Amino acid sequence: MPVGEHHATLTGFTGPVCRLHFRLRFRHHAVPTNTQDTPTLSSISPHTEFTLWWIRSSSSSVDTFRRKHDYLRISLTERCNLRCFYCMPNDGVELSPPNNILSDDEILRLAKLFVQSGVKKIRLTGGEPTVRKGLANLVGRINELRIHGLQSIGMTSNGLALHRKLPLLIENGLTHLNLSLDTLDPLKFEILTRRTGHDGVLKSLEVAMASALHSVKLNVVVIRGLNDSEVLHFVNLTKDNPITVRFIEFMPFTGNKWDKDKLVPASELLERISGRFPGAVKLLDEPHDTSRNYAIPGHRGRFGFISSMSDHFCGSCNRLRITADGQIKVCLFDSKEVSLRDLIRSGVSDVELLAVIRQALSGKKAKHAGMENIDVVTNRPMILIGAGTYALNAGKLSHLNESGSPRMVDITSKEITRRTASAQGRIYIPTNAYEIISKLSASKSKGDVLTVAQLAGIMACKKTSDLIPLCHPIPLSHIEVRLTIEAEPSHGSGFGHHSLNGRERRLRHSILCQSTVTCDGKTGVEMEALTAVTASLLTVWDMLKAVAGTGMVITDTFVTSKTGGKSGDFFRPPRRVDDSWKDLRAPYNEVIAKVERWSIYFVTSTPNVPGMTSGINIHYPLQHFLTSQD
Repeated sequence: MPVGEHHATLTGFTGPVCRLHFRLRFRHHAVPTNTQDTPTLSSISPHTEFTLWWIRSSSSSVDTFRRKHDYLRISLTERCNLRCFYCMPNDGVELSPPNNILSDDEILRLAKLFVQSGVKKIRLTGGEPTVRKGLANLVGRINELRIHGLQSIGMTSNGLALHRKLPLLIENGLTHLNLSLDTLDPLKFEILTRRTGHDGVLKSLEVAMASALHSVKLNVVVIRGLNDSEVLHFVNLTKDNPITVRFIEFMPFTGNKWDKDKLVPASELLERISGRFPGAVKLLDEPHDTSRNYAIPGHRGRFGFISSMSDHFCGSCNRLRITADGQIKVCLFDSKEVSLRDLIRSGVSDVELLAVIRQALSGKKAKHAGMENIDVVTNRPMILIGAGTYALNAGKLSHLNESGSPRMVDITSKEITRRTASAQGRIYIPTNAYEIISKLSASKSKGDVLTVAQLAGIMACKKTSDLIPLCHPIPLSHIEVRLTIEAEPSHGSGFGHHSLNGRERRLRHSILCQSTVTCDGKTGVEMEALTAVTASLLTVWDMLKAVAGTGMVITDTFVTSKTGGKSGDFFRPPRRVDDSWKDLRAPYNEVIAKVERWSIYFVTSTPNVPGMTSGINIHYPLQHFLTSQD
C-alpha cells in the first residue's frame, strides 16, 4: 500500500478517558482486515512515525477564576516611529538585540499553539507593527490558522505609514484595525508624539474607512489639561463615519510620570458628552468588551470608554499577551513574565510550552491593584509591553564588565520582593547501600545518612555567597531540604535513569533531594537552592562510599521553579518523552493502552503534570505500538 494517512476521532468513553485524534504516516503496511490482524505494542518496521494528539478541551485556557482566554495580543516589535510621552520615557528605552526578538516562525508556532488551545482572535501590536519587515507575509501565514479555529486578525497601529501597506494587509487576512490618534490638532500631535506626521495618520484613517475591514476604531488616550478638551470633537467624527471612537484612561507605566490628577475618569467624560448630546444611548456590551459603548441617534458610528483605572473590567478579561521578545504577560499591569522564547530556543516540545503557559495563567489575579495603588507597581514602559528588557541576555554575561573582568552584579536599584526557588537532584546508589539507608531511616536513628545530609544542605545554603565568588549574601527567611529514598527513580520528575550508561544502570536505586529557599530581597535564591541540593547529595556520597564504592552517580540537578523578581516566575515543564514506553506513562498515575484494528485507546486517571489539566501534544515513534509483520 502506498504511503498514506489514517485519521480517527475516539469518543464515547465514560469516566476519565482521553479524547484523541491521531494520524498515522506509514510505509509498507496494509490496513488490518480482521481482529487477528490487530497490531500490538511490541515493535514495528522502520520508517514509521506516530503523531498523537490529545485534544485540548475548552478548559485549557481557563484561569482559576474561570475566565476563558480566547484573545491573544502579539507584539511584533519594540520599535516605533513615534515617541508618545505616555508610552516612551523621556530618556528612551534600551532596545533588545535583534536576536532577542521572536522570529516569524516562532510567532507562528506560538500563535498556532494558542489557537489550538481556544484562541479565536489575534491582535498584532508593537511598538509599531508596521515597522517590522515582512508584516504582510506574516499576516498571511497567521491567516492560515483559520482552519484551526482562528476567526479574526486585528492590528493596532499609529497609522503614520499604514496607508501604503493597508491594502495588502487586508488582502492577506487583516480584518480589524485600531488606530491610535490622541488629537485632531497637528501642533498638539507634535507635542504628544515628539514627531510630525499628523497628515499621514488621517490619510490612513481615510483608507481604512474606505476598505473592506470589518471594524475600524480610534483609540484616544485622554490626559487632563492636554487633550481632554477635544473629546467632543472626536465624538463628532462618529456622525458621518462608521467608526468607533474609544476614550482610554491614562494608565501608569514605567517612565511615563503617571499622575492620578491627569486621569480623566470615564464617568466624567460621559457627563461632558451627555451634556452636548443628551440623546446618547448605552449599547449592549459583548461579554468580553473592554469598552463601554454608546451611540448617538443619527450618527453612523459610536463612541466608548476603556476605563482600566476607574472601573476595571478584570472580571471578564479574556486577554493574554506575548511581548516582542517572547514573554507571556497574563495581565497588562502585572510585572511578572515568563519567557516562552527561551523555552522554544532550548528545544522544548509543544507539551512543555503548553504546561508553562497553563502555569502562568494559573497565577493570573482576580483584578489588578486599582487606581489607588497601581502607580506603585513596577512594570515595563508601555512601548516595552512588546519588548523584553528582562529576558535572557543573548551572548552577554552579567558577571563580566565591559573589559571582561569579573564583577558582582549591581542590584542597588532593584526592589525588595518576596522570592522563592526550588531545586532537586539525585544520587544513584547500589542495592547494598539502599538496604542500609532504608533500615537506618526506618529506625529514625539520629545519625542516619539522610538527617546528616539534610543538615549539610541547610548549612551550605546559608554559606552560598562564601562558596560562589560573585553571589550576593542574602538574608534567607526559610530553608527546607527533603531527601527521599527511591526503590526505583521516578522518571517523570527528572531527566532520569535513561541518562546513565550501561554499567551505571545497575544502580537501580536512588535518593532524591529537593530544596526550597525563601527570602525577602533584591535578587533571587536559585543558587542557594542548588547549593543546598548539591551539598546534601555530596554528603550522601561521602557517607556511603565505604559500602557503595565510587561508582555512585550524582545527576539531574536543576532548578524546578522560582517566583518573584522582574524576570518573572519560572516553572520547569514536564520532561519530554524519550524512546521508552515506560516514560510515556510517567506523567500519569495510570495509563492503559488498548489497540483495536487501527484505533489506539488511552484511558488515564488523575493526570499530575504541573500546570496541565488537559491538552498534550506528543510526537512518538510508532515502533512501540505496531508489530513488524504489519
